[in-house]
Amino acid sequence: MPDQGTADTAERSSSSARDSAMRNPAPPPPSADSRRRSRKRWVIAAVVVVLVGAVVLWRYFSDFESTDDAQVDVHLYPVSARISGYVEAVHVEDNQYVQAGSTLVEIDPEDYKVAVSKAEANVDTAEASARALKIDVPISSVDTSSQLEFTSSDIENAKAAIVAGEKQVAAAQARIQEAEAQNVKSQDDVQRYQLLLTKEEVPKQIYDHAVAAAQTDTAAVSAAKADEATAEQNVTEARSRLVEAMARNQSAEAGPQRVDSTRARALSALADVGDKRAELDQAKLNLSYTEIVSPVSGEVTKKVVVGLNVEPGEQLLTVVPLDQIWITANFKETQLKYMRQGQKVKITCDSNGRSYDGYVDSIAGATGPLFSLLPPENATGNYVKIVQRVPVKIVLERGANSDHQLRPGMNVEAKVYLR
Repeated sequence: MPDQGTADTAERSSSSARDSAMRNPAPPPPSADSRRRSRKRWVIAAVVVVLVGAVVLWRYFSDFESTDDAQVDVHLYPVSARISGYVEAVHVEDNQYVQAGSTLVEIDPEDYKVAVSKAEANVDTAEASARALKIDVPISSVDTSSQLEFTSSDIENAKAAIVAGEKQVAAAQARIQEAEAQNVKSQDDVQRYQLLLTKEEVPKQIYDHAVAAAQTDTAAVSAAKADEATAEQNVTEARSRLVEAMARNQSAEAGPQRVDSTRARALSALADVGDKRAELDQAKLNLSYTEIVSPVSGEVTKKVVVGLNVEPGEQLLTVVPLDQIWITANFKETQLKYMRQGQKVKITCDSNGRSYDGYVDSIAGATGPLFSLLPPENATGNYVKIVQRVPVKIVLERGANSDHQLRPGMNVEAKVYLR
């Protein structure tokens, strides 16, 4: 049988529950109208929230235009040789950063030093000839009546011309010695390279270059000997002029003709001096071109190696100026309605996820396809309207790429703020 105490406790609990229910009666269930009004309020609230969100999103997205069709651009600087020669030294490595004006490549300067020395000697010879003829002009300009009289001044002038001619002979003989020494060296180089070529230890191009240099030096010896013969001829002519001065009283009638001839030779000698000086300036320029410097600051790529024989215009390396980059962003033509020069731009780089500040520099004068090799022709009858893209040039703020992490060709995202 159940315990009497437990039964009493259960009865008291049941009585207490009935008393509580009587004091707090349950609310009546909501009616159908109340439920409809509640649902209507929730629908209105949801519509208001959606409209407010749509307005906020519209205002946000109407403040800018963006594209992910954008790349980093830069003007590449190809560095080429202005003269021909043998690459003697390369002072940079691939991907090395260099400053503007720093030496990149050196071409063997010996041939050009010899050319400068030869040009200087030619200038000296031309100036000596001009001075000698300048002395002869006043001699020939003496009045015919005075030529009938033998004067000591005529003899002294003729002697001075002889001295000048003898100096020319001495200078020509010195050049012959120099040219012959250079020719001996060139011939020895040909023999040495011929042996190396037989053993296939050097390329044939180097041997051909040595043969050409030997031929040039042989011609230089011949030219120097010709200059000596010319100088000796000048001495002979000066001595003849001395004899002529002594017999001037017998040739007074020919005085005016000699004056014109001498004056013409003097003018020709002055012109020859200018020509030889121009050749000297060109030789010095060619010598300066043996040292090739960087036109801008940037990274070096695709460099040459020591040992090549280069020709004028041959590219030696390329300098990439990382401080001069810009962004080319291709926007749809429908995005350009409110885009203007000077508007702020936010650039996001795919490689590092960083953001960069910039501004719109300019908008291209035509769409991208018009710059292609085969521009589209829409007058063919099968025209389909396609939204075109227009390149927009975006320039970064000063110092934005100071760490040079943006490299030409990288993909970026551009966001132009229209307000």
